[in-house]
Amino acid sequence: MGQTLTGLLTSVRAIAGWPGTQTRARPGDGPDPGLLAALRHCGDHLAALAASGPLTDARRTRLIASIGALTTACSTPGADAFDALLRTGQQALDSGGDAGARLALALADEATALRARSKGAWRLRGNALDALGRSEEAITAYERHLALQQNTAASRDVERRIATLRAAGDRIDEALALVGNGEEARDGKEDRGGGGGGAAGAGAVRLSRRLPAAEARAAFTELVRLRTTERGAADPAVRRLAALYAEHRRLSDRDLMADPLLGGAEPIGVPGLRRFLADRTVCLVADTPHTAEQEQRPGSSLAALIEGYDLVVRCDAVRHAAPTARTDLHAVTLRGDSPWKGPRWDRRATARLVFGDPLPHWRLALRSRLVPGAQDRIGDATLRRPLHDPALLAEAADADGPASTAYTVLRLLDFLGTAARVDLIGFEGPAALPPREREWIGARTGTTDDTAVRITLR
Repeated sequence: MGQTLTGLLTSVRAIAGWPGTQTRARPGDGPDPGLLAALRHCGDHLAALAASGPLTDARRTRLIASIGALTTACSTPGADAFDALLRTGQQALDSGGDAGARLALALADEATALRARSKGAWRLRGNALDALGRSEEAITAYERHLALQQNTAASRDVERRIATLRAAGDRIDEALALVGNGEEARDGKEDRGGGGGGAAGAGAVRLSRRLPAAEARAAFTELVRLRTTERGAADPAVRRLAALYAEHRRLSDRDLMADPLLGGAEPIGVPGLRRFLADRTVCLVADTPHTAEQEQRPGSSLAALIEGYDLVVRCDAVRHAAPTARTDLHAVTLRGDSPWKGPRWDRRATARLVFGDPLPHWRLALRSRLVPGAQDRIGDATLRRPLHDPALLAEAADADGPASTAYTVLRLLDFLGTAARVDLIGFEGPAALPPREREWIGARTGTTDDTAVRITLR
Protein backbone atom coordinates (compact mmCIF):
# COMPACT_ATOMS: atom_id res chain seq x y z
CA MET A 1 0.00 0.00 0.00
CA GLY A 2 2.89 2.37 0.76
CA GLN A 3 4.18 2.03 -2.84
CA THR A 4 0.66 2.49 -4.27
CA LEU A 5 0.13 5.55 -2.09
CA THR A 6 3.43 7.05 -3.26
CA GLY A 7 2.52 6.46 -6.92
CA LEU A 8 -0.93 8.00 -6.44
CA LEU A 9 0.58 11.03 -4.72
CA THR A 10 2.94 11.50 -7.68
CA SER A 11 0.00 11.30 -10.13
CA VAL A 12 -2.08 13.77 -8.13
CA ARG A 13 0.75 16.28 -8.00
CA ALA A 14 1.46 15.91 -11.71
CA ILE A 15 -2.16 16.55 -12.71
CA ALA A 16 -2.74 19.32 -10.17
CA GLY A 17 0.38 21.20 -11.24
CA TRP A 18 2.30 20.97 -7.97
CA PRO A 19 5.30 23.35 -7.65
CA GLY A 20 8.46 21.44 -8.52
CA THR A 21 6.54 18.61 -10.23
CA GLN A 22 6.48 18.06 -13.97
CA THR A 23 2.91 18.74 -15.12
CA ARG A 24 1.30 15.93 -17.08
CA ALA A 25 -0.19 16.98 -20.41
CA ARG A 26 -3.99 17.07 -20.35
CA PRO A 27 -6.38 16.95 -23.32
CA GLY A 28 -7.93 20.27 -24.32
CA ASP A 29 -7.95 22.86 -21.58
CA GLY A 30 -7.78 20.21 -18.85
CA PRO A 31 -9.89 20.00 -15.69
CA ASP A 32 -11.66 22.95 -14.14
CA PRO A 33 -9.40 24.98 -11.78
CA GLY A 34 -11.76 24.04 -8.95
CA LEU A 35 -11.10 20.36 -9.57
CA LEU A 36 -7.36 21.01 -9.66
CA ALA A 37 -7.65 22.82 -6.33
CA ALA A 38 -9.55 19.81 -4.95
CA LEU A 39 -6.75 17.51 -6.15
CA ARG A 40 -4.20 19.68 -4.38
CA HIS A 41 -6.17 19.28 -1.14
CA CYS A 42 -6.17 15.54 -1.73
CA GLY A 43 -2.42 15.64 -2.35
CA ASP A 44 -1.84 17.38 0.99
CA HIS A 45 -3.91 14.72 2.72
CA LEU A 46 -2.11 11.88 0.95
CA ALA A 47 1.24 13.35 1.93
CA ALA A 48 0.15 13.41 5.58
CA LEU A 49 -1.03 9.80 5.32
CA ALA A 50 2.27 8.72 3.75
CA ALA A 51 4.19 10.38 6.58
CA SER A 52 2.07 8.65 9.23
CA GLY A 53 3.40 5.18 8.43
CA PRO A 54 1.75 1.94 7.22
CA LEU A 55 -2.00 2.08 6.62
CA THR A 56 -4.13 -0.58 8.28
CA ASP A 57 -7.47 1.27 8.45
CA ALA A 58 -9.98 0.09 5.82
CA ARG A 59 -11.71 3.48 5.81
CA ARG A 60 -8.50 5.26 4.82
CA THR A 61 -7.88 2.61 2.17
CA ARG A 62 -11.29 3.37 0.67
CA LEU A 63 -10.50 7.10 0.76
CA ILE A 64 -7.24 6.51 -1.14
CA ALA A 65 -9.11 4.46 -3.74
CA SER A 66 -11.65 7.27 -4.08
CA ILE A 67 -8.89 9.85 -4.57
CA GLY A 68 -7.48 7.57 -7.26
CA ALA A 69 -10.86 7.52 -9.02
CA LEU A 70 -11.05 11.33 -8.80
CA THR A 71 -7.53 11.61 -10.23
CA THR A 72 -8.48 9.35 -13.15
CA ALA A 73 -11.70 11.33 -13.78
CA CYS A 74 -9.77 14.61 -13.84
CA SER A 75 -7.39 13.26 -16.47
CA THR A 76 -10.00 11.52 -18.64
CA PRO A 77 -11.89 13.58 -21.26
CA GLY A 78 -15.65 13.36 -20.82
CA ALA A 79 -15.51 11.74 -17.37
CA ASP A 80 -17.87 13.11 -14.69
CA ALA A 81 -15.30 14.33 -12.23
CA PHE A 82 -17.89 16.20 -10.15
CA ASP A 83 -19.58 13.02 -8.90
CA ALA A 84 -16.14 11.59 -8.16
CA LEU A 85 -15.39 14.76 -6.18
CA LEU A 86 -18.50 14.31 -4.02
CA ARG A 87 -17.76 10.63 -3.45
CA THR A 88 -14.21 11.49 -2.36
CA GLY A 89 -15.56 14.11 0.04
CA GLN A 90 -17.92 11.55 1.57
CA GLN A 91 -15.11 8.99 1.89
CA ALA A 92 -12.96 11.64 3.59
CA LEU A 93 -15.77 12.25 6.06
CA ASP A 94 -16.26 8.52 6.61
CA SER A 95 -12.55 8.05 7.29
CA GLY A 96 -13.05 9.82 10.61
CA GLY A 97 -11.05 12.36 12.57
CA ASP A 98 -10.62 16.10 12.17
CA ALA A 99 -8.20 15.67 9.25
CA GLY A 100 -10.80 13.72 7.27
CA ALA A 101 -13.52 16.26 8.10
CA ARG A 102 -11.25 19.15 7.06
CA LEU A 103 -10.54 17.47 3.73
CA ALA A 104 -14.26 16.85 3.23
CA LEU A 105 -14.97 20.53 3.94
CA ALA A 106 -12.27 21.67 1.51
CA LEU A 107 -13.69 19.42 -1.22
CA ALA A 108 -17.25 20.57 -0.43
CA ASP A 109 -16.15 24.20 -0.76
CA GLU A 110 -14.73 23.47 -4.22
CA ALA A 111 -17.90 21.54 -5.14
CA THR A 112 -20.27 24.35 -4.11
CA ALA A 113 -18.10 26.81 -6.05
CA LEU A 114 -18.30 24.59 -9.13
CA ARG A 115 -22.05 23.97 -8.86
CA ALA A 116 -23.83 26.32 -6.50
CA ARG A 117 -27.13 24.49 -6.98
CA SER A 118 -25.84 21.00 -6.17
CA LYS A 119 -27.84 19.70 -3.22
CA GLY A 120 -25.24 16.95 -2.72
CA ALA A 121 -22.44 19.49 -2.43
CA TRP A 122 -24.31 21.53 0.17
CA ARG A 123 -25.17 18.45 2.18
CA LEU A 124 -21.53 17.36 2.14
CA ARG A 125 -20.52 20.81 3.36
CA GLY A 126 -23.11 20.67 6.14
CA ASN A 127 -21.96 17.21 7.21
CA ALA A 128 -18.31 18.30 7.25
CA LEU A 129 -19.01 21.43 9.28
CA ASP A 130 -21.18 19.37 11.61
CA ALA A 131 -18.35 16.86 12.12
CA LEU A 132 -16.01 19.75 12.96
CA GLY A 133 -18.46 21.05 15.57
CA ARG A 134 -19.27 24.26 13.65
CA SER A 135 -23.00 23.97 14.24
CA GLU A 136 -24.26 27.38 13.10
CA GLU A 137 -22.39 27.14 9.79
CA ALA A 138 -23.63 23.58 9.38
CA ILE A 139 -27.23 24.75 9.80
CA THR A 140 -26.74 27.32 7.02
CA ALA A 141 -25.34 24.66 4.66
CA TYR A 142 -28.10 22.19 5.55
CA GLU A 143 -30.72 24.86 4.83
CA ARG A 144 -29.18 25.48 1.40
CA HIS A 145 -29.46 21.73 0.77
CA LEU A 146 -33.13 21.70 1.82
CA ALA A 147 -33.90 24.68 -0.42
CA LEU A 148 -32.66 22.63 -3.39
CA GLN A 149 -34.08 19.26 -2.30
CA GLN A 150 -37.46 18.45 -3.83
CA ASN A 151 -37.86 15.02 -2.21
CA THR A 152 -39.53 15.61 1.18
CA ALA A 153 -38.87 12.08 2.41
CA ALA A 154 -35.16 12.41 1.65
CA SER A 155 -35.02 15.66 3.65
CA ARG A 156 -36.32 14.37 6.95
CA ASP A 157 -33.00 13.32 8.42
CA VAL A 158 -31.50 16.71 7.52
CA GLU A 159 -34.49 18.50 9.05
CA ARG A 160 -34.06 16.46 12.24
CA ARG A 161 -30.37 17.32 12.34
CA ILE A 162 -31.10 21.05 11.95
CA ALA A 163 -33.68 20.81 14.74
CA THR A 164 -31.15 19.05 16.97
CA LEU A 165 -28.40 21.61 16.36
CA ARG A 166 -30.79 24.49 16.95
CA ALA A 167 -32.15 22.87 20.11
CA ALA A 168 -28.62 22.43 21.47
CA GLY A 169 -27.88 26.08 20.71
CA ASP A 170 -31.15 27.14 22.30
CA ARG A 171 -30.14 25.40 25.54
CA ILE A 172 -26.96 27.47 25.56
CA ASP A 173 -28.89 30.70 24.90
CA GLU A 174 -31.34 29.93 27.70
CA ALA A 175 -28.49 29.11 30.07
CA LEU A 176 -26.80 32.43 29.28
CA ALA A 177 -30.08 34.29 29.79
CA LEU A 178 -30.61 32.47 33.08
CA VAL A 179 -27.13 33.33 34.31
CA GLY A 180 -27.46 36.90 33.07
CA ASN A 181 -30.78 37.43 34.88
CA GLY A 182 -29.28 35.94 38.01
CA GLU A 183 -26.22 38.16 37.78
CA GLU A 184 -28.39 41.27 37.45
CA ALA A 185 -30.49 40.30 40.46
CA ARG A 186 -27.43 39.46 42.53
CA ASP A 187 -25.55 42.59 41.46
CA GLY A 188 -28.55 44.68 42.50
CA LYS A 189 -28.58 43.11 45.97
CA GLU A 190 -24.84 43.56 46.32
CA ASP A 191 -25.05 47.19 45.22
CA ARG A 192 -27.68 47.86 47.86
CA GLY A 193 -25.58 46.06 50.44
CA GLY A 194 -22.33 47.71 49.40
CA GLY A 195 -20.78 44.36 48.34
CA GLY A 196 -18.64 43.51 45.35
CA GLY A 197 -19.00 41.25 42.34
CA GLY A 198 -19.14 37.88 44.10
CA ALA A 199 -20.71 36.12 41.10
CA ALA A 200 -18.09 37.19 38.61
CA GLY A 201 -16.76 33.65 38.33
CA ALA A 202 -19.79 32.24 36.48
CA GLY A 203 -20.17 35.38 34.42
CA ALA A 204 -16.59 35.10 33.20
CA VAL A 205 -17.12 31.69 31.55
CA ARG A 206 -16.83 31.89 27.75
CA LEU A 207 -19.94 30.14 26.44
CA SER A 208 -21.66 30.73 23.11
CA ARG A 209 -23.70 28.70 20.64
CA ARG A 210 -21.15 29.72 18.00
CA LEU A 211 -18.29 27.97 19.74
CA PRO A 212 -17.11 24.65 18.26
CA ALA A 213 -19.07 21.84 19.90
CA ALA A 214 -16.21 20.51 22.05
CA GLU A 215 -15.40 24.00 23.37
CA ALA A 216 -19.07 24.71 24.06
CA ARG A 217 -19.41 21.48 26.05
CA ALA A 218 -16.35 22.31 28.14
CA ALA A 219 -17.53 25.88 28.78
CA PHE A 220 -21.03 24.71 29.69
CA THR A 221 -19.55 22.18 32.14
CA GLU A 222 -17.46 24.89 33.78
CA LEU A 223 -20.43 27.26 34.00
CA VAL A 224 -22.53 24.67 35.84
CA ARG A 225 -19.64 23.87 38.17
CA LEU A 226 -19.04 27.53 39.05
CA ARG A 227 -22.72 28.32 39.47
CA THR A 228 -23.27 25.31 41.71
CA THR A 229 -20.29 26.32 43.84
CA GLU A 230 -21.56 29.90 44.16
CA ARG A 231 -25.23 29.26 44.91
CA GLY A 232 -25.60 25.63 45.86
CA ALA A 233 -27.38 22.79 44.10
CA ALA A 234 -30.73 23.60 45.79
CA ASP A 235 -31.03 27.01 44.11
CA PRO A 236 -33.94 26.91 41.57
CA ALA A 237 -31.89 28.68 38.90
CA VAL A 238 -29.01 26.24 39.40
CA ARG A 239 -31.40 23.30 39.07
CA ARG A 240 -32.72 24.74 35.81
CA LEU A 241 -29.16 25.37 34.60
CA ALA A 242 -28.24 21.76 35.37
CA ALA A 243 -31.30 20.54 33.48
CA LEU A 244 -30.31 22.66 30.46
CA TYR A 245 -26.80 21.24 30.64
CA ALA A 246 -28.15 17.68 30.70
CA GLU A 247 -30.39 18.40 27.71
CA HIS A 248 -27.48 19.96 25.81
CA ARG A 249 -25.29 16.91 26.42
CA ARG A 250 -28.09 14.58 25.32
CA LEU A 251 -28.58 16.57 22.12
CA SER A 252 -24.83 16.47 21.50
CA ASP A 253 -24.90 12.67 21.65
CA ARG A 254 -27.95 11.96 19.49
CA ASP A 255 -30.49 13.67 17.26
CA LEU A 256 -33.93 14.75 18.35
CA MET A 257 -36.59 12.12 17.87
CA ALA A 258 -39.97 13.26 16.67
CA ASP A 259 -42.66 12.66 19.30
CA PRO A 260 -45.37 10.71 17.45
CA LEU A 261 -47.93 11.93 19.99
CA LEU A 262 -47.34 15.60 19.11
CA GLY A 263 -48.88 15.20 15.69
CA GLY A 264 -45.69 16.07 13.81
CA ALA A 265 -45.39 19.52 15.43
CA GLU A 266 -41.94 20.91 16.16
CA PRO A 267 -41.41 21.70 19.87
CA ILE A 268 -40.07 25.22 20.47
CA GLY A 269 -38.69 26.74 23.65
CA VAL A 270 -37.92 30.27 24.73
CA PRO A 271 -35.16 30.94 22.13
CA GLY A 272 -37.30 29.46 19.35
CA LEU A 273 -40.26 31.66 20.31
CA ARG A 274 -37.98 34.69 20.39
CA ARG A 275 -36.96 33.97 16.79
CA PHE A 276 -40.58 33.41 15.79
CA LEU A 277 -41.54 36.86 17.13
CA ALA A 278 -38.41 38.77 16.14
CA ASP A 279 -39.07 42.13 14.46
CA ARG A 280 -42.73 41.26 13.77
CA THR A 281 -45.86 43.25 14.54
CA VAL A 282 -48.32 41.32 16.70
CA CYS A 283 -52.01 41.81 17.45
CA LEU A 284 -53.93 39.96 20.15
CA VAL A 285 -57.57 39.72 19.03
CA ALA A 286 -60.43 39.32 21.55
CA ASP A 287 -63.02 36.68 20.71
CA THR A 288 -66.25 38.70 20.84
CA PRO A 289 -69.31 38.64 18.54
CA HIS A 290 -68.71 42.25 17.52
CA THR A 291 -65.04 41.73 16.64
CA ALA A 292 -65.80 38.50 14.78
CA GLU A 293 -68.61 40.14 12.78
CA GLN A 294 -66.43 43.11 11.84
CA GLU A 295 -63.53 40.82 10.94
CA GLN A 296 -65.70 38.85 8.50
CA ARG A 297 -67.40 41.85 6.86
CA PRO A 298 -65.94 42.58 3.38
CA GLY A 299 -64.19 45.94 3.27
CA SER A 300 -64.21 46.29 7.05
CA SER A 301 -61.57 48.64 8.42
CA LEU A 302 -61.05 46.29 11.37
CA ALA A 303 -60.44 43.34 9.04
CA ALA A 304 -57.88 45.40 7.12
CA LEU A 305 -56.26 46.44 10.39
CA ILE A 306 -55.87 42.85 11.59
CA GLU A 307 -54.63 41.66 8.21
CA GLY A 308 -51.87 44.26 8.35
CA TYR A 309 -50.10 42.57 11.26
CA ASP A 310 -47.35 40.01 10.83
CA LEU A 311 -48.78 37.76 13.56
CA VAL A 312 -52.38 37.36 14.76
CA VAL A 313 -52.82 35.85 18.24
CA ARG A 314 -56.05 34.28 19.56
CA CYS A 315 -56.68 32.72 22.95
CA ASP A 316 -58.48 29.72 24.42
CA ALA A 317 -61.61 28.32 22.76
CA VAL A 318 -62.33 30.63 19.82
CA ARG A 319 -66.13 30.51 19.63
CA HIS A 320 -67.05 33.56 17.57
CA ALA A 321 -64.33 34.04 14.95
CA ALA A 322 -64.77 32.06 11.74
CA PRO A 323 -62.96 28.71 11.62
CA THR A 324 -60.90 30.07 8.73
CA ALA A 325 -59.99 33.31 10.55
CA ARG A 326 -56.25 33.77 10.45
CA THR A 327 -54.45 32.51 13.56
CA ASP A 328 -50.66 32.61 13.63
CA LEU A 329 -50.33 31.94 17.36
CA HIS A 330 -52.96 30.22 19.47
CA ALA A 331 -52.56 30.26 23.26
CA VAL A 332 -54.65 28.27 25.71
CA THR A 333 -54.63 27.88 29.50
CA LEU A 334 -55.55 24.55 31.07
CA ARG A 335 -58.00 25.35 33.86
CA GLY A 336 -59.86 23.41 36.53
CA ASP A 337 -58.87 20.13 38.09
CA SER A 338 -56.26 18.00 36.38
CA PRO A 339 -56.02 15.90 34.34
CA TRP A 340 -57.48 18.43 31.94
CA LYS A 341 -59.90 17.03 29.42
CA GLY A 342 -61.74 18.90 26.74
CA PRO A 343 -62.20 19.33 23.00
CA ARG A 344 -59.17 18.88 20.79
CA TRP A 345 -57.39 21.98 19.49
CA ASP A 346 -58.29 21.76 15.81
CA ARG A 347 -58.05 25.46 14.86
CA ARG A 348 -55.21 25.83 12.38
CA ALA A 349 -52.31 27.84 13.82
CA THR A 350 -48.68 28.25 12.91
CA ALA A 351 -47.72 27.91 16.58
CA ARG A 352 -49.61 26.88 19.70
CA LEU A 353 -48.76 27.63 23.34
CA VAL A 354 -50.39 25.64 26.12
CA PHE A 355 -50.10 26.96 29.69
CA GLY A 356 -50.56 24.63 32.65
CA ASP A 357 -49.02 22.93 35.68
CA PRO A 358 -48.17 20.22 36.90
CA LEU A 359 -45.92 18.88 34.18
CA PRO A 360 -47.23 15.26 33.87
CA HIS A 361 -50.83 16.39 33.37
CA TRP A 362 -49.73 19.18 31.02
CA ARG A 363 -47.89 16.64 28.89
CA LEU A 364 -50.91 14.31 28.91
CA ALA A 365 -53.20 17.14 27.81
CA LEU A 366 -50.92 17.95 24.88
CA ARG A 367 -50.79 14.39 23.69
CA SER A 368 -54.53 13.85 23.97
CA ARG A 369 -55.78 17.18 22.60
CA LEU A 370 -53.34 18.17 19.84
CA VAL A 371 -54.63 17.49 16.34
CA PRO A 372 -52.03 16.28 13.80
CA GLY A 373 -51.42 18.96 11.18
CA ALA A 374 -53.28 21.69 13.09
CA GLN A 375 -50.02 23.39 14.16
CA ASP A 376 -46.47 23.54 12.89
CA ARG A 377 -44.90 24.36 16.26
CA ILE A 378 -45.87 23.64 19.86
CA GLY A 379 -44.45 25.38 22.92
CA ASP A 380 -42.36 23.00 25.01
CA ALA A 381 -42.31 22.57 28.79
CA THR A 382 -40.14 25.67 29.30
CA LEU A 383 -43.08 27.81 28.12
CA ARG A 384 -45.88 26.11 30.06
CA ARG A 385 -45.86 28.52 33.07
CA PRO A 386 -44.08 31.73 32.05
CA LEU A 387 -45.46 33.85 34.89
CA HIS A 388 -44.08 31.61 37.64
CA ASP A 389 -41.06 29.91 36.06
CA PRO A 390 -37.83 31.04 37.84
CA ALA A 391 -36.13 31.20 34.44
CA LEU A 392 -38.77 33.61 33.09
CA LEU A 393 -40.94 36.07 35.06
CA ALA A 394 -40.64 34.22 38.43
CA GLU A 395 -43.78 35.74 39.97
CA ALA A 396 -45.52 34.21 42.97
CA ALA A 397 -48.71 32.29 42.24
CA ASP A 398 -51.84 34.43 42.50
CA ALA A 399 -54.27 33.33 45.22
CA ASP A 400 -57.16 34.33 42.95
CA GLY A 401 -56.29 31.63 40.45
CA PRO A 402 -54.55 31.54 37.07
CA ALA A 403 -54.18 34.76 35.11
CA SER A 404 -56.13 35.18 31.89
CA THR A 405 -54.51 33.66 28.83
CA ALA A 406 -54.35 37.05 27.12
CA TYR A 407 -52.47 38.54 30.09
CA THR A 408 -50.07 35.59 30.22
CA VAL A 409 -49.30 35.98 26.52
CA LEU A 410 -48.77 39.73 26.87
CA ARG A 411 -46.41 39.29 29.81
CA LEU A 412 -44.48 36.64 27.90
CA LEU A 413 -44.18 38.83 24.78
CA ASP A 414 -43.06 41.75 26.91
CA PHE A 415 -40.46 39.60 28.66
CA LEU A 416 -39.07 38.17 25.43
CA GLY A 417 -38.82 41.66 24.00
CA THR A 418 -38.25 40.79 20.33
CA ALA A 419 -41.60 41.72 18.75
CA ALA A 420 -41.57 45.07 16.94
CA ARG A 421 -45.01 46.01 18.30
CA VAL A 422 -47.90 44.45 20.24
CA ASP A 423 -51.52 45.63 20.02
CA LEU A 424 -54.71 44.45 21.68
CA ILE A 425 -57.86 44.54 19.56
CA GLY A 426 -61.39 44.31 20.92
CA PHE A 427 -60.57 44.06 24.63
CA GLU A 428 -63.34 46.30 25.91
CA GLY A 429 -66.76 45.73 27.44
CA PRO A 430 -67.40 42.00 28.03
CA ALA A 431 -63.87 41.17 26.86
CA ALA A 432 -62.18 43.53 29.32
CA LEU A 433 -59.47 41.94 31.41
CA PRO A 434 -59.56 41.87 35.26
CA PRO A 435 -58.59 45.10 37.06
CA ARG A 436 -55.10 43.94 38.09
CA GLU A 437 -54.30 42.95 34.52
CA ARG A 438 -55.77 46.18 33.10
CA GLU A 439 -53.55 48.11 35.49
CA TRP A 440 -50.43 46.42 34.11
CA ILE A 441 -51.56 47.08 30.53
CA GLY A 442 -52.39 50.71 31.30
CA ALA A 443 -48.89 51.31 32.63
CA ARG A 444 -47.47 50.18 29.29
CA THR A 445 -49.98 51.67 26.88
CA GLY A 446 -48.52 53.88 24.20
CA THR A 447 -51.62 54.98 22.28
CA THR A 448 -55.28 53.99 22.10
CA ASP A 449 -58.05 54.33 19.54
CA ASP A 450 -61.54 52.94 19.08
CA THR A 451 -60.37 49.44 18.20
CA ALA A 452 -56.97 48.82 19.72
CA VAL A 453 -54.84 49.37 22.78
CA ARG A 454 -51.31 49.74 21.55
CA ILE A 455 -48.43 48.61 23.69
CA THR A 456 -44.91 49.65 22.83
CA LEU A 457 -42.42 47.04 23.93
CA ARG A 458 -38.99 48.04 25.19
